[in-house]
Amino acid sequence: MSKGPITCHVLDVSLGRPAEGVEVNVQTYHKGQRNVDIFSPFAHGVTDADGRCLNMLPPRGSDEARLQNKQVDAGTYKIVFKPKEYFEKTGRKCFYPWVEITFEIENPEEHYHIPLLISPYSFTTYRGS
Repeated sequence: MSKGPITCHVLDVSLGRPAEGVEVNVQTYHKGQRNVDIFSPFAHGVTDADGRCLNMLPPRGSDEARLQNKQVDAGTYKIVFKPKEYFEKTGRKCFYPWVEITFEIENPEEHYHIPLLISPYSFTTYRGS
């Protein structure tokens, strides 16, 4: 199965393992009335045993993407990770219940991979490949 145009990978650096079961949401940005910034739900997923979420969106250009109106266009997006439940399941508290990463898609034909490295009290990210 082909992967979607936006994917992610969550690694728990405090344990040196993938973070399975982290809820992930992708949102699209648009300017609302009176210049209010609005992000609308676009895709949803949960990380697998390898900490990856590869199929939040159907493959680019597929019939499924067209039918579900899930084509990725140029613009601003936000990916929201919810690690709190993951840490609670492993008996740990965390400081960041949500991690929100806003990013820009300039070329919709490219693949966008957003890795997240987490621990109970820190996180970092970068553009993956």
